[in-house]
Amino acid sequence: MRRAGRGPSLGPMSIRPWVVVEAPDSRGLRTVVVGGERVGGVWSLPQLRRTLVRLGYPEDLDLDDPVAVQWRGGDSGTWPDRTRRRRATAALMTAGMLASMVLGVVIGWPDALGALTFAQRITGALFVLSAAVQGAAVVAGLDHWGKRQVKGSGAVVLLGVLIAFATDSLLLFVWADEREFTPFLLLFLPLWCWSVWALWLLVRERAWRGMRRPRTFAAGVVVTALLTAVSLAYSTMYQPAAAPMHFVLRAEFGAARADAVRPFVHVPLKLYVKNAGGIPVYVINNDYTVHGRTTAYSDGANRLEEWRRSLDERRAEDAERYVDGLNFTRISSGRPHRPGDWLDVGQEFTKEHVFQVPVDTDFDTISVVLQITYMRKDRGKLDVEEFRRPHRSWDRAEGRYYCRPEKCGEEFYYHGRVRHNNNLVNLTRKPRYVTAVWSPGGRPIYTISTFHFTGGVARSEEERDVARYGAATAYADVEVPVAELLRSAGADTG
Repeated sequence: MRRAGRGPSLGPMSIRPWVVVEAPDSRGLRTVVVGGERVGGVWSLPQLRRTLVRLGYPEDLDLDDPVAVQWRGGDSGTWPDRTRRRRATAALMTAGMLASMVLGVVIGWPDALGALTFAQRITGALFVLSAAVQGAAVVAGLDHWGKRQVKGSGAVVLLGVLIAFATDSLLLFVWADEREFTPFLLLFLPLWCWSVWALWLLVRERAWRGMRRPRTFAAGVVVTALLTAVSLAYSTMYQPAAAPMHFVLRAEFGAARADAVRPFVHVPLKLYVKNAGGIPVYVINNDYTVHGRTTAYSDGANRLEEWRRSLDERRAEDAERYVDGLNFTRISSGRPHRPGDWLDVGQEFTKEHVFQVPVDTDFDTISVVLQITYMRKDRGKLDVEEFRRPHRSWDRAEGRYYCRPEKCGEEFYYHGRVRHNNNLVNLTRKPRYVTAVWSPGGRPIYTISTFHFTGGVARSEEERDVARYGAATAYADVEVPVAELLRSAGADTG
């Protein structure tokens, strides 16, 4: 006979005990079974009594009576629970999982929302999804390190630890490529050590026990890891390489016009730039320069000496036999684009400019060189607002950008932070900055490096990190005889 609303009544005629206390597990938890049904787990004798009272048993139930309670794997005095150790393990496991979850969000969120390519957004979304799984593992860990009332909670914790181990290992692998100090190293290096410890602990106690299909679970983990690795490799290596860059640059001289008042000839110049590639780009630096060439002609008797001198003076670009003493004078210089602008795929730009040449000039030819230095937008994100602000090297008010004119001349500096479109790289590298330098009388240069301006430019770092961010320069040049320009101007003025 049972009492209404209470647990089973016990009497001397009971054939078997209603309450069974199982042997303690590896943590000291003892499972309580009533009437063949698991009703919970307890760490101590007082917890067992409270559990039975909650089920309707009398408070003064004799727990040592074999008719009432059957003890397996020890008696009522066998409670091997190490409370402090268990709670410390649970706290350390929870703290590590929470930190790993935050790290996953930090890695994936910027790429998931702002990456230029679809593959990079997928990679970022996978990291965010992995962080969500780790959030679930935090909740599951409270049960797994507690009374384990939910089947499969240990497997969820194991999955979260595997994600942390894979993520931290990937971060360490990327960091080891250059071994630069970054504040995030103080996070993912300890987290890697934590994940190794947590993985060892969970494998030792076979945390996957209780799952109906552990092989399916393992296969899912492997497939997820492979998808993440393939997506990451595609977004960082294959996709940028598979989208080549191509620019169309043209510079054309128009028909010259003689000035009606002054002894000058006005020469029209038309500049054309088009992004004919498959990727939008930032304009890092650009320049067009018009030069006039003067030459001391010779009869060509000393052929070898003329070849050598011509190559030296033209920097091995061209060689001419009947020239001696080449000299180039800068006539005009400017920039079609403002540094920090960008060119979308297929975007065109045209600039028309007029420069002047004296009628009695000594120039024999006039040439123009058009160049544009760009950075691929699928490789990095430039802080455009910061980069667009020009800093004058000769102005003391510019602070750290000031450089003595006798050392640097008169230059414009453009400087801004650049972030790689794969946030894994940002977390494992020092900050990178793009610096562009332009002056009317000098060669435009640029750097992509850790240099962050203390006056002057670290020119020795000019080529550093250029390939990683897809930076390059495209050129176009054209040269015409001055006689042709003067003839067109004379024909026009008749």
